[in-house]
Amino acid sequence: MFNKMRSPWMETYHYFSSSADGNQTDSAVFGQILSSFKQQLNLDSLFVADSALYTAKNLEIIKNLKWLSRVPLGIKQAKNLISQLSEAEFVESKIPGYRWSQQYSDYAGIPQRWLVVESSVRRQADLRRIEKEIQKLEQEARQKLRQLSLQKFACEPDALEAAIQLSSKFKYHKLTHIHATSFTSVKKTDKPGYKLQANIEIDHQAVAREIQQSGRFILATNVLDSDELDPDKMLSTYKQQQSAERGFSFLKDPLFFTDSVFLKSSERIESLALIMGLCLLVYTLAQRHLRSRLVQSQAKLKNQLGQLTARPTLRWIFQCFQAVHLLTISSVKQISNLTDERLQILSFFPNTCRSYYLLD
Repeated sequence: MFNKMRSPWMETYHYFSSSADGNQTDSAVFGQILSSFKQQLNLDSLFVADSALYTAKNLEIIKNLKWLSRVPLGIKQAKNLISQLSEAEFVESKIPGYRWSQQYSDYAGIPQRWLVVESSVRRQADLRRIEKEIQKLEQEARQKLRQLSLQKFACEPDALEAAIQLSSKFKYHKLTHIHATSFTSVKKTDKPGYKLQANIEIDHQAVAREIQQSGRFILATNVLDSDELDPDKMLSTYKQQQSAERGFSFLKDPLFFTDSVFLKSSERIESLALIMGLCLLVYTLAQRHLRSRLVQSQAKLKNQLGQLTARPTLRWIFQCFQAVHLLTISSVKQISNLTDERLQILSFFPNTCRSYYLLD
C-alpha cells in the first residue's frame, strides 16, 4: 500500500526538503526547487547556493526571490573580470584573510551585484599549484616539440604553421626562434623537405594573468541594496553554507552504510530522505546547544586528541557514551559507567536529556 499511496505526513515533506532524480544535474533542478519552496513557505529569506544554481534559466525562474550564489568561472564575463581587476581595486574585508571588489552586472537580464573575493589562503594554494603546473606542462611541451621536430614538411610555410598551432595550445609556454631548415633525404627518390626547429620559453604574460586571478572567486546576489546585504555580509553568509554541507557529509561515511541501503520505490526514498533530514536537524540543534552552553560557562571538553575545545562535535560525544548501559536489577534501573567526565558532559545538556540517564 505504501508503494502506491502517500501517507498524510508525507504531504509535508516538501516543506522541509526535496529529492531529485540522481540522473539530473543540480543546475537543472535548483531553480524549480527554490521556487516551489517559496510557494509553500512564504518567508522573507535569502536563498544561498553554490555555482550550480547560477544559470540563465535558473535566474529567470527565481528572479522574484532573494538569492546569493557563487558565479561559475566558466562564464566568459566572470573569467575576464577576475583576470582584469587590479590590486588597487580591492578593499580589505572585515573577515580576516579576505579582500573584495564590488561590481555590477546584468547577466541573463537580471540586475545584480557581483562581489569579486580574494582569499589569501586560497591564493597561496593557487600559487603553489601554478608553480607545479608550469613544471609539468613544460615537460609535456618539450615532448610535443620533439615529436614535431621529427616530422617532415613539404614546404617551409607548412612547417611554420604547424609550429604556430602547437604554440597556441600551450598554457604557460610558447615557441620562440622558430625556423624551418631544408634537408635532402639519403634516398634519391625522396623529395626535399623541411624540418622544424624552435625553443620553448615561459609565456610570462600568461603566467602573470594566472597569478593575478589566483585566489579569486565571485559571489552574486540580486539584493542591490548594500545596506540590506553589505559585501562582508555577503561573504560571511555564503561561508555559512559550508556548515550545512558538512552536516550532510555523514552520507559519505562508510560507517553510515548509505550505499548498502536499497529502496524499491521513489516514495520510500523520499521518506528516508525526510527522516535523515529531521535527524540531521536534531543533531545540529543538539550540537549547537552544547557549544552555546560551553561558551556561556567558559568551559571546554576534550576532543579526540585529548585537547580541550569549546567546539566538540556531537558525533564525538556519542562515541564517549558508547560504554554506558542501562541495567535492570531486581526491577531497579541503574546506569553503568557514568564516569565523572561523562557526568560533566551531561551537565551541559537540558534536563530532558539528563533524565535518560536517571539524573535530576
